[in-house]
Amino acid sequence: MHLVFATSIVPDGAPSTGYEIANAAIVDALRRAGIRVTILGFSWPGRIPADPQNTLVLGSVDVRTDNASFRQKLTWLGRAVRAGLTFSSIKLRVVSPEAVRLALETIGPADGYILNSVQFAAAYEEVFEGKPTIFVAHNVEHRSAAENAVASKGLFQRTLFAREARLLREIEARLCRKARFVFTLAEEDRHALGVAEEGKSAFLPLVTRHSPAPGPVPRSLACDAALIGTWSWQPNRIGLDWFLDEVVPHLPPHFRIHIAGRVGGAIKSAHPGVTFVGRVPDATEFVRSGAVIPLISTAGSGVQIKTIETFELGLPSVATTRSLRGIEAVPPNCIVADDPRAFARALEQAAQAAPRDIDGRAFFEGQRNALDRQIVLGLEALGCVGSRAFA
Repeated sequence: MHLVFATSIVPDGAPSTGYEIANAAIVDALRRAGIRVTILGFSWPGRIPADPQNTLVLGSVDVRTDNASFRQKLTWLGRAVRAGLTFSSIKLRVVSPEAVRLALETIGPADGYILNSVQFAAAYEEVFEGKPTIFVAHNVEHRSAAENAVASKGLFQRTLFAREARLLREIEARLCRKARFVFTLAEEDRHALGVAEEGKSAFLPLVTRHSPAPGPVPRSLACDAALIGTWSWQPNRIGLDWFLDEVVPHLPPHFRIHIAGRVGGAIKSAHPGVTFVGRVPDATEFVRSGAVIPLISTAGSGVQIKTIETFELGLPSVATTRSLRGIEAVPPNCIVADDPRAFARALEQAAQAAPRDIDGRAFFEGQRNALDRQIVLGLEALGCVGSRAFA
């Protein structure tokens, strides 16, 4: 069975965002099920695909809005309005639909398409008619866009996100309706997208690595709390703003917080213990340098990849309820708190008790086994009865 995995950004072996980590996990699971997968999409500028023999690259794009000038943003918005597409999809419309059709012909006969997330699928929706599809909804995008509109301080962003929310509601409903099966990354997203009936959808528990991390080993602590993420992505930024504005003021001045990752725009904190360290060479070693990991999602949908990685590593954490989307088994060294004062108090207690690492290998194996079982449900809907999953 041969499926084409159509995605915005093709895996390059060095995933830097949760979206890319999730893509790698899903493709690996499909291949474990015995499916031949060809990946179609764009690459980051200067990057090469991790699996060039089974990847067709349409070109290179930088889809990050924070990298673009205001003039470029206006150009994208104008093109989006004229084409009736979302802002996020028009950034991917750098080749024509005909060029994508030719690329599919180059790939050769395929039994179906996996439309990975709404951005690429909406940009070239008409190209993927005629074959059965699985739609992978990484998030409930129209809800995230509506939340972003409410949280936006500027008129341009507020207007942009409100338009995205309106269009995305229609696009997501259409993609779900056309799909033979829908995968989400959190159970509640099945209900939010209206596809919760049996046989129509399943949620995918994810992993962030190819093999389990080692058991607990001694580690050197450089700070009390370590956070890393793509903070330029608006749902993540909403969580970071909540943490800095609502939680951090309740922490003592000596509490050391290191924050790594792309911020996108100005950000600061009056707390003397907060340090923004930017890009780090090794994300795993960075989070292992913190006594406790704050998991701070307060917006968005889908799954929080950093939550999964923290649990795989067995690190102690304090998490909001929304950070635990898509997680069925919460480890015993994770404290759940949504009130800012309670969150700060739990961070202090966890940092003082550190290290309270546990063995994350059981969590990893449980997630991967559940992922493989759920993948089978979608393959059954496509009629992939010849895969190893059904042997």
